[in-house]
Amino acid sequence: MRAIGYIRVSTEEQAQQGISLDAQRAKVEAYAVTKDMELVGIVEDAGKSAKDLRRPGVQKIIKMAKAREIDAVIIIKLDRMFRNTENALTTARDFEKRGVALHSIGESLDTNSAMGKFFFTLTAALAEMERGLIGERTRAALARKREKGESTGGKTPFGFDLLEGGKLVRNHEEQKTLDRMKKWRRAGLTFQSIADKLNSAGVTAKRGGQWDRVRVYRIMAHAI
Repeated sequence: MRAIGYIRVSTEEQAQQGISLDAQRAKVEAYAVTKDMELVGIVEDAGKSAKDLRRPGVQKIIKMAKAREIDAVIIIKLDRMFRNTENALTTARDFEKRGVALHSIGESLDTNSAMGKFFFTLTAALAEMERGLIGERTRAALARKREKGESTGGKTPFGFDLLEGGKLVRNHEEQKTLDRMKKWRRAGLTFQSIADKLNSAGVTAKRGGQWDRVRVYRIMAHAI
């Protein structure tokens, strides 16, 4: 069985133990030996996130599968190649049509069998749900910090000033602008219309520059 390995690391993950490209490569090679596969190569995406499948390494493997140059794809974990269930299932189905099995070492998955396909679907869905829960918890924690007047570690939000020590205090002029934005939005104005009114009134954004619909949306989406 001809197998290709796929490894990936994003920039912020590079220094984390156990997730480096070298560590992933060693695991793929060992797995191929234990499964008596012929490892024809290992494709890597260094410094790439898994937000979609438009990565050079993934696209190369998809082309190899379409050309029937491989019989299996080996990954360390599902999140190395996929970020959501839809991408995982669609790719796995495309592989299956061409007789290519997907092996995930971390989840002990092999789509060659019916049971393996079932657990692959279940694991991909659970992984996406867990990422969603983490995102919800993170957003709730940041909102709570803003409510308490604490810095969230990012840019100072519109409507506040950052004091030494990380304490946030309300900026009264910006708060008035926020109130006007909310009032206009409740009246049915679009984000672009609100931006136009602010620009016409000579109101500047926190870090200068003109208002646009994206800036208005982001500020109102995170306003306390």
